[in-house]
Amino acid sequence: MSEAASLAAGRGATALAALVLGAMAMGISPIFVRWADVGPFASAFWRVALALPALYAWMRLAERGQPPGPRFIKPVWLAGLAFAGDLLFWHSAVLRTSVANATFFATTAPIWVVAFGWMLFGRRAPRATLYGLALCLIGGAALVAESLRFRPSGALGDAFGLATGVFFGLYFLAVEAARRKVSAARATFELSVITAAALLAVALVSEPRMLPASLSGVAALFGMSWVSHAGGQGLLSVALGRLPATFSSLVIFLEAIAAALFAFLLLGEPISLVQGLGGLLIMAGIYVARPRGA
Repeated sequence: MSEAASLAAGRGATALAALVLGAMAMGISPIFVRWADVGPFASAFWRVALALPALYAWMRLAERGQPPGPRFIKPVWLAGLAFAGDLLFWHSAVLRTSVANATFFATTAPIWVVAFGWMLFGRRAPRATLYGLALCLIGGAALVAESLRFRPSGALGDAFGLATGVFFGLYFLAVEAARRKVSAARATFELSVITAAALLAVALVSEPRMLPASLSGVAALFGMSWVSHAGGQGLLSVALGRLPATFSSLVIFLEAIAAALFAFLLLGEPISLVQGLGGLLIMAGIYVARPRGA
């Protein structure tokens, strides 16, 4: 293997590791949400806002000694607004339907990445990616199959869950575009500023209380902010600079696996045989869909 090929393989492995670690960091966020004692929109705002100092420090450190690059470019604005939409619709879905249903519809995000990539950029996904995506979708459905309930009273929440997937798909494509022009650190910080501003406007109108009433609630918000947002979204931005958005969007399935594992370890929620098989299918699908050399 040539030196250039070895270097490319090393970068691909690093990006893949960032993707997996980011999924683990984002997968624990439902635990923090459950422990926080503020409303869903307030917790979504604090998730992003409390991470801003850490993300700013990362950006300054990453760009130290370098000429200033472009600021708040259009893809960053699109990514920030898409992520705000993702969080708002996700929390609305959880309020109006079961968590299982919301999760099931949110995992359609990779489908939208493929669809929008084709419609907007004429980008055709490789056949291996489509096969891997199919396996991941089956596995994701198996993870929540035992709790799925489709009923008229939850139809609005199910629609919000589907909208979550759409916005998350747009988020992946926007961050991928942003990473062609700015660093992962700058993209993550600037999109988070935009997301926080949008979420604050909604939370101030919708929530009766913005501040947690207990120290455990404060700790949960900081954990969700620093671990799930600064860590999870930051690592995802790193990966999107080196891996295709279509493949990177499969992180949502890794996130579902991580959420189930954390719920088992921290909340004592059992993992059934069907869920375990679903997790194995997801891992197989990601292996099939992986970019060659990663």
